[in-house]
Amino acid sequence: MPRSSPTLSAIHVMPRAGEGAGEGLGLAQLAGLLRRSWRWIAIPTLVACVGAIAFVQVVSPRYTGEAKVLLESRDTSFTRTAQERGEQAQPIDEQAVASQVQVVMSRDLAREAIRSLKLVGNAEFDPDVAGIGPLQRALMMIGLAKNPLERAPEDRMLDTYFDRLLVYPAGKSRILAVEFRSKDPELAARAANTVAELYIASLEAAKTDTARYASTWLGGNIDALRTRVAEAEAKVEAYRARNGLITTGGASSQPLGNQQLAELSTQLSQARTVKADLAGRAKLIKEMIKDGRAFEIPDVANNEIIRRAVEQRITMRGQLALESRTLLPAHPRIKELTAQISDLDAQIKATAERVVRTMENDARIAEARVESLTAAVDGQRDVVSKGNSSEVQLRALEREAKAQRDQLESYLSRYREASARDAESATPADARIVSRAVTPEIPSFPKKVPIVLLALVLALLFSMGGVIARHLLSDPGSAGRRRSEEDTEAPAEQPPVAGPQPFAFPEASLSLSREAAPATARIAFPFTAAAATRSPDPTPSVAVQGYDLDQLIGRLSDAARGSAGRTVLVAETGSDDLAKTLATTLAGRARTLLLDLNGPACGPDDAGLTDLVAGEADFLDVIQSVSGSRLHVIPRGFLDAQILTEEPQGLAITLDALAEAYDWVVCRLGNAHGRLAHDILSAAGRHMGAVVLASDTDPDDADLVALYALAQSSGAGQVLVAQDRAPRVMSAPVHHADDLDMPLRLSAA
Repeated sequence: MPRSSPTLSAIHVMPRAGEGAGEGLGLAQLAGLLRRSWRWIAIPTLVACVGAIAFVQVVSPRYTGEAKVLLESRDTSFTRTAQERGEQAQPIDEQAVASQVQVVMSRDLAREAIRSLKLVGNAEFDPDVAGIGPLQRALMMIGLAKNPLERAPEDRMLDTYFDRLLVYPAGKSRILAVEFRSKDPELAARAANTVAELYIASLEAAKTDTARYASTWLGGNIDALRTRVAEAEAKVEAYRARNGLITTGGASSQPLGNQQLAELSTQLSQARTVKADLAGRAKLIKEMIKDGRAFEIPDVANNEIIRRAVEQRITMRGQLALESRTLLPAHPRIKELTAQISDLDAQIKATAERVVRTMENDARIAEARVESLTAAVDGQRDVVSKGNSSEVQLRALEREAKAQRDQLESYLSRYREASARDAESATPADARIVSRAVTPEIPSFPKKVPIVLLALVLALLFSMGGVIARHLLSDPGSAGRRRSEEDTEAPAEQPPVAGPQPFAFPEASLSLSREAAPATARIAFPFTAAAATRSPDPTPSVAVQGYDLDQLIGRLSDAARGSAGRTVLVAETGSDDLAKTLATTLAGRARTLLLDLNGPACGPDDAGLTDLVAGEADFLDVIQSVSGSRLHVIPRGFLDAQILTEEPQGLAITLDALAEAYDWVVCRLGNAHGRLAHDILSAAGRHMGAVVLASDTDPDDADLVALYALAQSSGAGQVLVAQDRAPRVMSAPVHHADDLDMPLRLSAA
């Protein structure tokens, strides 16, 4: 859609036909594009919404039944084996859960489920229940297809069955969820429960088959093992008897030779002890006899005769002592008592010597016994040493027999346990149903509201994407070509179309100066513009010749501030369009932008300065190129011009950014004596390098003086008054001339 400003009637502006194809879209551009193409978005979205509603109403609903199975070990201490009782049950990991999912999805289980549910002949699951179609018959005749009736009914239905069955682990738990979809809600619930029950039954059958196989195998091996055990034990006994390795059957279970050797060794030790004891006692008695202490010997003192003799000796010694008090040693009585005491001592000594001789005889007997026992032990030791070599082989035979016996006992124990588990329902499955499927009341498909909303959103997104893609992929030269065709058909009204006029504008940072910015900071945006309408008469109009633009431009150039572009506000009080003429002249020398501050509003589909200041448009949305010239223009915009006074900060940022991008920024303020124009001049004056008052009234005119004072108080760099003294001959279109000789009256602030 071409953009044009009513105040710039002499400048023909065309839209930028190629900006989307190569440069992309900003957010503000995108919003405007979608707003202008709302019909291309709303109609497909509405059609998709209606189609989705019709789809969810027409399609046959499907119901989903769900059953949940918990995987856990259900063996108790009564059903476990003796070895398993001492071990802790292994936990079920994620890999085991995934394996059980595949078990539920197995084909064998599927065939059993199809037979249990009686799905054969059900039109929903059996695709060939209605017969073979003509197309399939034709394919069968030429060999491109096989006859489905040749397959088993269950096999024909496997694909449909697996499409309706869904088995998955519930999160990271040990629960399997079994879902089954069907048009019949009762069938959906019954199928989910049936699959779960068949799965548990298959686990029980697998355990029973394992136990039955184990019991059969163990039973066949036990008989052969018993025979081998009997043979091994017979070999042990025969070898023991042949080599004299017979045991007495006691607790020690040692061979007889070893036991005899042990007994002889014990007797030899005892004999040696007796011999040593007797020899020691005899030696001790001899020494005591020599010392005269024979009566102190225990064996002597214990003799009854010696005890009486000792008593008599004591009595006589008492009498001797008594008599010795009155009698002399030579007295017969004293001699008698002394003789009796000597006889008693001799008797005691003789008795002690007999005891010594007896002990010596016992010691000699014990020595002889020791010698005989030593000879017997030596002989038995030779016998035992000869039997040890045979005992090594005997122990090997015993180990073999014991190993065979242990294996037999182990097989017997396992056989009893396997036989106990061989019965039906003897071992529970390692899974149980924790949630049975119930007949669903709400269909799982279609979800009416989500489907309609999804179709609505997708249609909206695709429609918006199509609009954006069409805009981005449009041919940049299409507008120019169409314009050229129109100009070719009417050459008298419009000269040939000029080529695209590019311009560069930085949108990264508003404070980045024109000289310091790198080359990559500026982005080229080609604008296609129509050719400017030029009068066939080369003579400038009288109105344009009334101003000396060179002198005005010189004054404006001398008063420029800073390194940014020069900003000029032209306040027009009459019908003379000095701002447009000045901007066109400056465009031939430098990059120039013409800015309309309070002109007529644009259409609702166009954007301008007020939209830019309000933040509803981007710079690239409002800047328009002029055909046949380097001049760029920004119209007022769709919003009211009052926004310029209400948003002083936005206006300041906009003017600063434009001054950084262009060498000259010419702002046109029409109807300068109006109240709105005064407010705009007060708001924008401080950002202007110069304010030019275009007026043909008397310099002492009160309105002109008030306008001049307002411009000075606004903070502008300088205030100039431009008056046209040339007579007006005719109202002719304004032409773009750069070297016009016009008288100009200037008044500097």
